[in-house]
Amino acid sequence: MTAIEVQGNPQTSRPCRSIGLFNNIKFFVLCHGMLQLAQLLVSGYLKGSITTIEKRYGFSSQKSGLLAAFNEVGNTVLIVFVSFFGSRVHRPRCIGIGAMIASVGVFLIALPHFISNEYITDSNNNTKDNSSGLCKSPNISKQTCDQEKTDSHLGVYPILLLGQLLLGIGGVPIQPFGISYIDDYAEKRNSPFYLGILFAVTVIGPAFGYMMSSVLLRFYVDIDKMSSSYLNLKNDDPRWVGAWWLGFLMAATLLLLTSLPYLFFPRKMSREEIVEAPVEPSTEKMMEDKKPKSETKEEVSLTEFLKSFPKIVMRTLRNPIYLLVVLAQVNLAAMVAGLATFMGKFIERQFAQTASFSNMMMGGLNIPSAMLGIMAGGVILRKLGLTVRSSAAMCMVAVFVSIMFAIPLLFIGCPTNKVSGINYNVSSQQCSNACSCSDEAFNPVCGSDGVEFLSPCHAGCKTVIPDKEKGLNYMNCECVASTGSPGSAFPGPCGNKCSNRLIPFMILSSITCFVASLSHTTSFMMILRTVTPEDKSFALGIQFMLFRVLAFLPAPVLYGRAIDTACILWGKKCNKTTSCSYYDLDLFRHRFLGLQIFFIFGGFVCFFLSFVVLRRTNSTQEQNEKMSNQTKSGSSQEMKDAKQMLNKSNGHCNTQKTLRE
Repeated sequence: MTAIEVQGNPQTSRPCRSIGLFNNIKFFVLCHGMLQLAQLLVSGYLKGSITTIEKRYGFSSQKSGLLAAFNEVGNTVLIVFVSFFGSRVHRPRCIGIGAMIASVGVFLIALPHFISNEYITDSNNNTKDNSSGLCKSPNISKQTCDQEKTDSHLGVYPILLLGQLLLGIGGVPIQPFGISYIDDYAEKRNSPFYLGILFAVTVIGPAFGYMMSSVLLRFYVDIDKMSSSYLNLKNDDPRWVGAWWLGFLMAATLLLLTSLPYLFFPRKMSREEIVEAPVEPSTEKMMEDKKPKSETKEEVSLTEFLKSFPKIVMRTLRNPIYLLVVLAQVNLAAMVAGLATFMGKFIERQFAQTASFSNMMMGGLNIPSAMLGIMAGGVILRKLGLTVRSSAAMCMVAVFVSIMFAIPLLFIGCPTNKVSGINYNVSSQQCSNACSCSDEAFNPVCGSDGVEFLSPCHAGCKTVIPDKEKGLNYMNCECVASTGSPGSAFPGPCGNKCSNRLIPFMILSSITCFVASLSHTTSFMMILRTVTPEDKSFALGIQFMLFRVLAFLPAPVLYGRAIDTACILWGKKCNKTTSCSYYDLDLFRHRFLGLQIFFIFGGFVCFFLSFVVLRRTNSTQEQNEKMSNQTKSGSSQEMKDAKQMLNKSNGHCNTQKTLRE
């Protein structure tokens, strides 16, 4: 009767079609992929612009790493509670509200640009006669200190941390609720495939973020505050700062829009079924079977949860397979956190590339390789129908092969440039002593002898003339070695002239990402199949909490600290230390990539131990089954013998009875 009324009334057909659309698990997977695409777009864009923010506000790499990881602080405490109450609340609606909170945090991250003064460098101050920074020219650093001091009093760093905190709090329910919701209502055979698609789509988010940063960082940071005629920097200048804030405004808007559909999804959805079975009876039966379970879960109060919390944690962590797989994922997550945060900076410094080009390499090669690896892992898992033990073996082999591809990366890099007064010709600086050069000056020039100087003043250059190719040509440079007359210098660093090594480096790096990513979906399914159904959401919550506590939060800070130890010259502004100006590239490469290999090896060890435990467990089960079968066969044989003896005794008794008669 209801179906006839719906068909007969065109006005009621629209809401029913809408309810049917939002009652489809495939549509939920699509919406969840779009939301995580937007969420991780923010993450990728932040990682891609972190060196620009670092340069703009004078942060160290360790401070930048803390900023990049600070969204995990709000996420860490709440995620276990959110995951435990996953089946007790309206999961889609919580996802939507959380995404809205995250969008507010992203808008807040862009705020410091609008409350800061213009970005001041030596190049855009007193440049009408192109004499800035020459030998015996007026010292301009004192003229800009009053303006630069205002930035430090605006509380830029706390505002950025607050935005990251809100981003982390809003992102708490997105992944755990989404994964558990899909696994609850998707058909068991399709669940790995859906999760593989979901993980692959979410990898595209950071890729889009890096590509967007590659485009937007080509625009000057103060493009909204000053005319283009006032600028005389190019994006390959080491002092260039791109429009980092513009992408956050775009990403926050997209995140807000993708959160809206979640307000219309039902709290419970009809479970996906194979076409063979009738639709209506199986759906009704399924809903009736699930109803009492959900009602009993809703009766659990917060007090009861807090009392049972330690027991459930211990019960979950006592599962050796769960613990080992999560620790393996933690190691790989720490590797990914360092790669995502500082790989762009590594390419930029190691191979003398711009920030825009480095982000393009990350978004165009490394992340798509990881996406293909995640998709391939999901397809292999679905096609082969791997058991938990086979999945552990696959993860172990994939991670081991990735180590073999990662080790050669330690030897592919460029040497450190010769910089006068830092790592070359340190003792002889008398040639520029009479120039009264500022210790805070940073306007690199390359001498005709191939040696780099901090500024034209440090090179002893006294005049400058226009040049068609280089823009400017500094003449009469007394510190530049030359035969006869004083040498000359051109603006910008000398470059290490080994950019041809970038191609093999990126190829090996992409292969490493692809092979290591084969274990991603497989390891997630191992966790979902080794915990009890009632602890599934809670186990995912503990997993993501350990990700944040042991990987996403400390790893960027650890990588940043390792990078800072390779710095050989820190920048200065108004007697305050700012970001690093020059690195020892060999130390940078060995410590950055050495940490990568260390974490990959840790993941391999954990996967190997999980395989060993599963192998022993299976062999023990096989022995127990064999013994039980032997016991059953022995008891059946005894029964047969007893029946034969009983028959013989009955026959003997019948014979005696006959003789008596």
